[in-house]
Amino acid sequence: MRTDLYQRAVLTVIALLLGFLALRPATNPMPVLAQPSASSIYVEPGVTTLRKPDGTEQVQGKVMIDLQTGDVYGFPTLSGASYPVDTTRPEPPVSHPMYLGRFDLTGMRRR
Repeated sequence: MRTDLYQRAVLTVIALLLGFLALRPATNPMPVLAQPSASSIYVEPGVTTLRKPDGTEQVQGKVMIDLQTGDVYGFPTLSGASYPVDTTRPEPPVSHPMYLGRFDLTGMRRR
């Protein structure tokens, strides 16, 4: 008789905990994020020469492509390093993007 009461109590506790786990998403849903993820940016490996479309500047830097829009940006590094380097200043430099052009990603449809 004692074992039967113990088994029923344990099964009741298990059922209540499983019910709690099943109902938790309904009472506390996960937030939905609408912004694009970081994986929508492609970072070209290595460093390359960046030329502004108007021809006013030519520097070493990293190329990054926004895979959602096809926009191509260059981030000057001021050296052959893969990150911004400025040896004349003690604080770390910030590289601002320069717009290089755009790929027409809509033309890549299979026919």
